[in-house]
Amino acid sequence: MPTAHLPAPDRTALYIGLMSGTSLDGVDGVLVQWDAQQQLHVLAYAAQGFASDLRQELLALNTPQGCNELHRAALAGNAISRAYADVVQQLLDQSRTPASHVSAIGAHGQTVRHQPQQHDGTGYTLQLQNPALLAERTGITVVADMRSRDVAAGGQGAPLVPAFHQGVFSRTDRSTAVLNIGGIANISLLPASGAPMPVMGFDCGPGNALMDWWCLQHTGAAYDNQGQWAAAGTVQPALLQLLLSEPFLQLSPPKSTGRDLFNPSWLHTQLQAFGHTPSPQDVQATLTAFTAHSCAQALMRHAPNSDSLLVCGGGALNTELMRQLQALLPHAHVQSTAARGLPPLQVEAAAFAWLARQCMLGLPGNLPAVTGAHGPRILGAIYPA
Repeated sequence: MPTAHLPAPDRTALYIGLMSGTSLDGVDGVLVQWDAQQQLHVLAYAAQGFASDLRQELLALNTPQGCNELHRAALAGNAISRAYADVVQQLLDQSRTPASHVSAIGAHGQTVRHQPQQHDGTGYTLQLQNPALLAERTGITVVADMRSRDVAAGGQGAPLVPAFHQGVFSRTDRSTAVLNIGGIANISLLPASGAPMPVMGFDCGPGNALMDWWCLQHTGAAYDNQGQWAAAGTVQPALLQLLLSEPFLQLSPPKSTGRDLFNPSWLHTQLQAFGHTPSPQDVQATLTAFTAHSCAQALMRHAPNSDSLLVCGGGALNTELMRQLQALLPHAHVQSTAARGLPPLQVEAAAFAWLARQCMLGLPGNLPAVTGAHGPRILGAIYPA
């Protein structure tokens, strides 16, 4: 049987990062390069939404239900990889880059279960895709399955982006916080360079997942554009306090979560406990406030002196959510990561390009202080071109 020989990795080579997060809205992709000074440059960005039938199937596969789940999951993984391949082709066409010039693709896959340290003590995290199919369709080496090695080492497998945030957004003169608001929100707390304290990072609660689902059910829109629907509603203080009483929010890090917890069933349970359901618009206003408060409380609890909060992910485009974050954190300057040169929808995809590069260079991709793993680990499985 012939042996696949990988080329020696080049620290300034081109990499592609592909991310489809818990928001389930589709795929974001970037083509990036690090220069000789190890500074990141995004050369191209492309995005593609999921077809509605694939999105519905992925939502269904997030919870144990129905029959033939293994078969359906395998086919969904194929469909995701075809969407990934389409985004890769857009990036190559846009930048006029031959596939042979790209060292590797970092492909995250679609998380449908995230249950680390549960059940048997190790637990698992499951991202659907077919990396072999992606390598076949693109002719590029693929690095996938980024999270499971950290879980095997006793970690949460998430968040993985704080190490990347540290390299891109940390400053020498002040601490910085980076808040990623996708389907789930996670925060990275970056001390000033040279400070004795370690980088911290953890999932801090729901991001867009509950807001998007409620908006879709009651307006037919996939998301609340700029938070306008929520802004016209009235926050229900008693309901907000009930939502904020969720025990996960009080746990100390390391911690991570997903749609396994913050899903429609969880929301229905909270509304039933509340005793009556306010108007749909007022629920949307309260869910927006819930995301803002849970994120702000995480920052105030763990880094109260941070005076800069950079926001990425789709939540950075929610004007009402950003307004509430600024109101809850008057001491901090709340702004999109675009102000620091990396648009909010490109950050996570760039992080997975970085993780692919770390893997190809034989370098760790996790921060044990963040995930709780027993030590640094090289993350990912390599599917050669």
